[in-house]
Amino acid sequence: MLFFFLQVKSFSTTGEVDEWLSNNRMHVPGALHFSEVNASVISYGLQTNSTPLAKRGEFEDPTLKFQIPLQIAAEREIARSLIGDPNFRWTVELKEFPHPAMETLSAIALVGPTFFLAIAMFSFVFQIGSLVSEKELKLRQFDFFLNNNFAVVFLVFFLFQLNMVGFAFMLSPFISKSSSATTIGFSIFIIGFFTQIVTINGFPYSDTFSQALQNVWSLFPPNLLAQALKLLSDATATPEDIGVSWSRRTKCAPNDEECVITINDIYIWLVSTFFVWVVLAIYFDNIIPNASGVRRSILYFLRPGYWTGRGGKEKEGGICSCIGSAPPLEHITPDDEDVLEEENLVKTQAREGAVDPDVAVQIRGLAKTYPGSRKIGCCCKCKKTSPYHAVKGLWMNLAKDQLFCLLGPNGAGKTTAINCLTGITPVTGGDALIYGYSIRSSVGMSKIRKIIGVCPQFDILWNALSGQEHLELFSSIRGLPPPTIKSVVQKSLAEVRLIEAAKVRAGSYSGGMRRRLSVAAALLGDPKLVILDEPTTGMDPITRRHVWDIIESAKKGRAIILTTHSMEEADVLSDRIGIMAKGRLRCIGTSIRLKSRFGTGFIANISFTGSNNGLSPPNGDAVATTYQQESVKQFFKNRLDVVPKEENRAFLTFVIPHDREKLLTNFFMELQEKEEEFGIADIQLGLTTLEEVFLNIARQAELESAAAEGRLVTLTITSGASVQIPVGARFVGIPGTESAENPRGVMVEVYWEQDDTGALCISGHSAEIPLPDNFQPMASLAATTRNSVGRRGPVHGIVISPDEDLNPTS
Repeated sequence: MLFFFLQVKSFSTTGEVDEWLSNNRMHVPGALHFSEVNASVISYGLQTNSTPLAKRGEFEDPTLKFQIPLQIAAEREIARSLIGDPNFRWTVELKEFPHPAMETLSAIALVGPTFFLAIAMFSFVFQIGSLVSEKELKLRQFDFFLNNNFAVVFLVFFLFQLNMVGFAFMLSPFISKSSSATTIGFSIFIIGFFTQIVTINGFPYSDTFSQALQNVWSLFPPNLLAQALKLLSDATATPEDIGVSWSRRTKCAPNDEECVITINDIYIWLVSTFFVWVVLAIYFDNIIPNASGVRRSILYFLRPGYWTGRGGKEKEGGICSCIGSAPPLEHITPDDEDVLEEENLVKTQAREGAVDPDVAVQIRGLAKTYPGSRKIGCCCKCKKTSPYHAVKGLWMNLAKDQLFCLLGPNGAGKTTAINCLTGITPVTGGDALIYGYSIRSSVGMSKIRKIIGVCPQFDILWNALSGQEHLELFSSIRGLPPPTIKSVVQKSLAEVRLIEAAKVRAGSYSGGMRRRLSVAAALLGDPKLVILDEPTTGMDPITRRHVWDIIESAKKGRAIILTTHSMEEADVLSDRIGIMAKGRLRCIGTSIRLKSRFGTGFIANISFTGSNNGLSPPNGDAVATTYQQESVKQFFKNRLDVVPKEENRAFLTFVIPHDREKLLTNFFMELQEKEEEFGIADIQLGLTTLEEVFLNIARQAELESAAAEGRLVTLTITSGASVQIPVGARFVGIPGTESAENPRGVMVEVYWEQDDTGALCISGHSAEIPLPDNFQPMASLAATTRNSVGRRGPVHGIVISPDEDLNPTS
């Protein structure tokens, strides 16, 4: 057979093929010869045109483009014919055979020497020409440095650089990003370049300008440098000039006819403005909000507490903002009995002044509210922000030698609560005692910082320092004895498996390595309280397990507060768990306690002896297995009224609600008696996962918040109608859907899901079904809704209570 690009031509003998190919050259890519064909053997041969053919400007290899694909297709079809399976196929891959690396032509090696030599020689030629010209014209001299006193010249440059350092510190509180700092730095350089040109030309250091103008001009450091260099240069303008000596620095410089300012005056200006910049830097750093939005009052230095070490009252918001009074936080009695019991216990201890020696941290009604403000922006525009309650009263005890895990969706208030405990953010209400020290007292806070270790949510590391240098620096800050720092650092690096990367810059670390370094820094100095905010983010499973072991061993002798989004991590490490949502503590207790109270129930897994590890059994066994599974499903349905959540040939999975718990003992005893009859190999019973508990708590909190805010979302049904419905509504009647077939209108069941932030959003809805007969017609319900609103607006769906007897007919 001959293969054209779009068709096939057949021949009887090989000779006919060769004759046709010789008469029709370059018409076909090749031929396929079948030499033997029977029921068990099909042999063939390939004949290809080895001449490459140009296609779209490129030559195609006949072997790769035709021969190998044809051979693969022929082998596949032969295999399908012999085994009788038309769907049989295999995957063939081509890989390049290993070979030594091929050397490529290097443009740098070929023309680089000549090119880079030309670049360097330009400056060399101009420089040597300039030097020889100065020598020829007798202009070359170094009198500026030779005739002026070395100390005089050195102090000019030294004090100028010192002044610029203070100037940079003064500007830094106004800049929030490093990219902006670079831009501002170059802007100051450009401004200084032009002001220096003006200064060298005599402005304003002459008798024609006022002293006030000269003083203002001297506040900019580059201007003083320019005037100093002008005086020193003029003092050595001719070979007869003696320059400025150390003893003559307070007198007029040689050739300075007006003598408005001396070198010594410039020294005084540079030193005095340096101290001005430092004082202003400290002042601005206190009154301008930091990264957490916290600042001191404008006149904070007038408060005695600031100078006595007792601190001062901190404020929030910008300088040009008017902070409104935050609305009072109403106390809400917890719905959960465990949270209420914990709150009552803490209140009783606080009221009686009782001190529990086993409690490391006692949180007493901790609250944080960001008040609303009016910020004055450009063009006198005011920007108003509403108050926000981030933490709404936490009451709980955290025991020593235990790990307390604080869970919650994004925005639940976990990080805000931790910032309040560490003093980063001032609290609005309540208090917390950490080993007896109050976080609301500046003296207590200074003592607390000495006994806690913190691994923040975002790594606070310097890219230029190595891991070892980081730990050595943090050890010195924590006050470890210098002789022990080296051994402590090496031990910490070994615990987090960073010995090999100890001297590598942190800027080259991966995300997981940076987190490990932050964990090691938090555990330095044997702190009594360790706060770990999502410590294992970005770690691989092996390293994560290793860090878990470190955290587990660190419990002894200290209390640990852990926040994480890994339910497995919380389940493994925690002694107690608290789940926050919308700023409130929703539940507290051990992992088993939370699963039993907030999970959907028990998980029962039933595996069968005839499952053959999930493989397809013989027909008889398959029928038996199916019969056994149906019997088990009927057994669960009759006695517990549950159906399988998941099933296959190997096992069945049932979710048993908590209200059936009293029936489980007799039920499983009876099921065990029927193991042989049902062909059951194994029965496993367990609680639901912590993740399911977390989702249930977050969902309930979101429903409460949406109901309180009256939040609505748009539901678009299959017919194209759109209605506004409350968040979380399950059964919704659709106004305007009355018809002869459905005179009362239709309704749908809405399905909800949670996004990454925990907010509820619509995932879908059921088919439209008629409204039950025991409800009013949709027209009257919609009219009632419009009358209550008072005006016609967006169409609102009618929420139907699921407690009603719906009984819809399809």
